Amino acid sequence: MIALTKKIKRILTTTHIFMISGVLVNGGNYVYNLLLGRFLGPEKFADAAVLITFLLVLSFVAMTFQLVTAKFSVVFETSVFKAFAANMYKKSISTGIILGLLIVVFATELQTFFKTSSSSMFVAFGFGIPLYFIMSVNRGIFQGKQQLVSLSVTYQAEMISRLLITLTLLYFLNIESSLIISLGILASFLFGLMPFKFKHISLKKVNVLNATQSKLVRNFFIITAFYELTQIIINNSDILLVKHYFESYDAGLYASLALIGRVVYFIAWMFVMLLLPTVVQLQKEGKETVSVLLKYVGYIAIIAATIIFACVLFPEQIVHVLFGESYLEIAPLLWKYALATGIFAISNIFAYYYLSLDKYIPVVLSGIFGMLQIVLVVFFHESLAQVVHVQSIAMVLLLVVQLSFFFFENKFRSLRS
Repeated sequence: MIALTKKIKRILTTTHIFMISGVLVNGGNYVYNLLLGRFLGPEKFADAAVLITFLLVLSFVAMTFQLVTAKFSVVFETSVFKAFAANMYKKSISTGIILGLLIVVFATELQTFFKTSSSSMFVAFGFGIPLYFIMSVNRGIFQGKQQLVSLSVTYQAEMISRLLITLTLLYFLNIESSLIISLGILASFLFGLMPFKFKHISLKKVNVLNATQSKLVRNFFIITAFYELTQIIINNSDILLVKHYFESYDAGLYASLALIGRVVYFIAWMFVMLLLPTVVQLQKEGKETVSVLLKYVGYIAIIAATIIFACVLFPEQIVHVLFGESYLEIAPLLWKYALATGIFAISNIFAYYYLSLDKYIPVVLSGIFGMLQIVLVVFFHESLAQVVHVQSIAMVLLLVVQLSFFFFENKFRSLRS
């Protein structure tokens, strides 16, 4: 038995544990969304989709703090890192409070714009935002220090608590479902703080970074924030715009379509978590990094192709199993949406790779095509099919320019050497 345990430990590295955990987290979040869709029906699920989209938007904003913390956990030595981590916690708390207050204050306006049944769901959500930002800095430390077991635990705690608490409250409480979902999200932020590194938080003045270090952090923070903004636009603007332009029933159908079609993006997230610290460390050691990029691009391309192929062959069966007969109208669009998402996931790997190397042109390109996607949806939304088609156009163009930059940059590098 002891020999078997030792053999398992040798085979299962922390990277393997994180990958397995990532599959479970994404699977759990997927089950959470599927159960809400089945339990609530298309119209009420449209309100739930707004909250889930707000959660995704929040995760991308907070990801700026996580990625900056992760990168400089590798770059800075211990004494400098302690000062840096304390400052990141302070900035994350203040940012979370400001954003949370904005959502609480404008809850009524948000209800009107998104045509939701309640404004209280936005109020409850706003109160949880500071917790999420603290959680993200904590995760950034685990990610950068390659403490992947602790990183896995915090993601698992958030997912499991949100799933169980939300379903329990929906079963026992006879109140507005959107408020219950918001309370479940708020509670999950508390559980997501575990395990927490209290030693990195200090409210008193700590040793400041020198001018060069501060400039490095500031520049990377700004460009990362910009890139995460492009992620918000590309990943979530379509759902929010559809909720604004279409009736609740159609918006609920589209939300289910988006959820199924984005499987490949959720899977790609695991590789992004591993890519950034790996590339930063290799660059620090003066080693080549292109092979790591190509390996992850290959993984995502294979996964995307498999999912798209399944959506082409079995669209109605997939929709029926996951959401039920009420959502079968979106079956013909499933493979098209999956294609657009798969293309974006591959483009995303290139952008994060160059972000790790402090090369920012791919980030700007993502921003340009993210805005293009919004413009196309604003002008072309006669039907859900048209919304999907214009997104596919934007994502194909994005991948073409990202690949062009990659080949041009590598050719230029080879000529210099």
